[in-house]
Amino acid sequence: MILITGATGTIGSEVTRLLAEAGVPARAMTRDPGKVAGPAVHGDFGDVRSLEAAVTEVSAALLLTPFGAEIAAHDRAFVDVAARAGVRKIVKISAIGAGESEDPEDVGGMHGAGERAVTGSGLEWTIVRPSMFATNALGWAETVKAGQPIPNMTGDGRQGIVDPRDIAAVAVAALTGSGHHGRIYEVTGPDLLSTPDQAGLIGRAIGRRVETVNVPIEQAAAQIPDPAYAKAAAKGWAFIAAEGNAVVTTAVQDVLGRPSRSFESWARDTKAAFGG
Repeated sequence: MILITGATGTIGSEVTRLLAEAGVPARAMTRDPGKVAGPAVHGDFGDVRSLEAAVTEVSAALLLTPFGAEIAAHDRAFVDVAARAGVRKIVKISAIGAGESEDPEDVGGMHGAGERAVTGSGLEWTIVRPSMFATNALGWAETVKAGQPIPNMTGDGRQGIVDPRDIAAVAVAALTGSGHHGRIYEVTGPDLLSTPDQAGLIGRAIGRRVETVNVPIEQAAAQIPDPAYAKAAAKGWAFIAAEGNAVVTTAVQDVLGRPSRSFESWARDTKAAFGG
């Protein structure tokens, strides 16, 4: 039995779908099991008893903790419970660059501490570090449909934008296959793209020009009500603007034996969301 935490999110829901499609026994962990069509169990990273119930008879688990300062604490809690219950394997969804930062206020630092809990657990483990999700562009959908320019906090900084379907497929391969123990997969798309590049590809998909407008990082961060998220977002935008995330890897090809999906193909598949 495989346990999928974060089962109602972008990656967790796709992992759940892929496992069901393959006929692999799996159980979704969520605070609201009623939101999941298949087998599901209530679970909360802050409630050890619920975690103990969730990992019963589980051999492998996808560890996908929600964003926030408690990522490391939640990862440690889950790992402790999983080890006691006899779970054999954990696949953690982290973030690209997590091994390079110990700053508790940025995403890499938050995940880095969680990674150490997993890698020091004594269990089989795989770390999946995705780059920026293509689906984050859906946050621009209403702006694009209204004919307004996309706000750009990262200038010409480029990233290996990744289709979440590829992240999920790599995670499923690690959960169900062999040869992944001790591996860290930095998962990216095939191209380095800036926000203006993404806007151009969305425009191509929907058949009209999509513009961007530069917005100062401080101004954008001031609009975020959660102070922790605002700090992390500001650090992330600055990192990207400085080309810190200008990375493309072959992880998808290496694990799945096929090229990673492009942002252009993702934009075509989701063009209806942007009014196309």
